[in-house]
Amino acid sequence: MESSAFDRTALLVGRQAMERISAVKVIVFGIGGVGSWVAECLVRTGVRHITLVDSDKVAITNINRQMPATIATVGETKTTAAKRRLLEINPDAVVQTLTLFYDADTASSIDLSEYDYIVDAIDSLKDKALLILNATASGKKFFSSMGAALKMDPTKVRVGEFWTVRGCPLARALRNRFKRDKRYPSRKFQCVYSEELLENKGVTTETCDYKASINGSLCHITAIFGMTIAGMIIRDLTSCG
Repeated sequence: MESSAFDRTALLVGRQAMERISAVKVIVFGIGGVGSWVAECLVRTGVRHITLVDSDKVAITNINRQMPATIATVGETKTTAAKRRLLEINPDAVVQTLTLFYDADTASSIDLSEYDYIVDAIDSLKDKALLILNATASGKKFFSSMGAALKMDPTKVRVGEFWTVRGCPLARALRNRFKRDKRYPSRKFQCVYSEELLENKGVTTETCDYKASINGSLCHITAIFGMTIAGMIIRDLTSCG
């Protein structure tokens, strides 16, 4: 099954690139509106080894933008629901799940050196900053998602080096945090971001214990962010010889 499932990928990228795609190990932090689509795109392209990190359960408010979220999966952990989905796409994939919240207490339990690519799709500012510091210090290839909420225009999604990103409040808050703490990423890294910034027009009863605020977001934007990161990984793999 696996061979024929990825014939169209192999036709475009070639046998050697397909072997690299199949062999790499990717870890995705945050299996929400961005990270879940990173994972799905990678597995659909032929990545076989992927680790999903998230502590949250699927909420009904996730249905509008997150791959694992359906009425049937509400209440399940996102990692469990996402793993099932990915194995439905490729039963031969090796999907590991870490149902935990990445923070100062858990970071040491994950050996980033085991992975070829690290993807940051974390929402929490302080924990996102921690992952950026650890991932850039690991020497592994690293891609990060900036804020995907309060966006509607898909043509404004961009890729850029973190320190050059403008118009994104999350990127600005991260840079301010690094400067305040006098702790900086060990190297430059690429981000997906958008300079568009809209305002919420409605109200919500949703609550969250670690976000400063809850903002509206749409599937076509979060998915574009995720697919773009996946595309950056695939492009890197297919450009090697």
